[in-house]
Amino acid sequence: MTAVGRVLPPLPRVGRPALGAGRHVVERNALFFRGHMLVILGGFLEALFYLLSIGVGIADLVGDVEGPGGRPLEYTEFVAPAMLAASAMNGAVMESFNIMAKLHLSKAYEAVLATPITIRDIAVGEIAWTLMRGGAYSAAFLAVMAALGLCSSWWAVLALPAALLVGFTFAALGLAAVALIRGWQDFEWVMTGVLPMFLFSATFAPLSTYPDPVAWLARVLPLYHGVALLRGLTTGAVDAALLLHVLYLTGLGAGACWLAIRRLEAKLIT
Repeated sequence: MTAVGRVLPPLPRVGRPALGAGRHVVERNALFFRGHMLVILGGFLEALFYLLSIGVGIADLVGDVEGPGGRPLEYTEFVAPAMLAASAMNGAVMESFNIMAKLHLSKAYEAVLATPITIRDIAVGEIAWTLMRGGAYSAAFLAVMAALGLCSSWWAVLALPAALLVGFTFAALGLAAVALIRGWQDFEWVMTGVLPMFLFSATFAPLSTYPDPVAWLARVLPLYHGVALLRGLTTGAVDAALLLHVLYLTGLGAGACWLAIRRLEAKLIT
């Protein structure tokens, strides 16, 4: 048979890369941050310093506070799981800065899309990398909590996967926010939303101490659900309400991921 008549194998379809192509995005990020480990430590250290400063001075002034189920908790034990949730959030928010840079400055995603990698792979890879970064924060912070005796229940072994769920939700929200905003100036809105959420998600005071309008607003914030979930696990106050927090975070994260993919397709393909 001549070369002309020979049946050639089909070319790979660019729109359908191999399953798991998002791992290349993770590998790229890992190689980039290999020489920037101090940057990665920033989100963990911020939450750790908050915890240590509260344990050294403020806890003695405040005394016990109302914890899950109405039972009293030492103030440091009350705040520690909130700082764990905030640590997972910080990892996702800090990573969104890098996503903004790749989208608007280096135009890295335009180069990536010249390969068989798709928008969906980019989203999966960026969220996976953010989870790895947030998971490192959470694991280290949880180890500090255990060393300080701030985990009073064996349910705390589930705090790490719960923190990863919080990280997934904020990773998806961060990616969606970056896909929605127009440029660096609009990124201020992201930070403007993070600070009040950090302060008013029952982070430093029980929800029962808030005025009713603020308490109702706090209940729709994703960080509040992360704080309540982790606080319930680390203190052993486990009930059906924790499942509602899991469903809320999972649904919000999945919805934000879908929105991020749609918006990135509109920005980078059309």
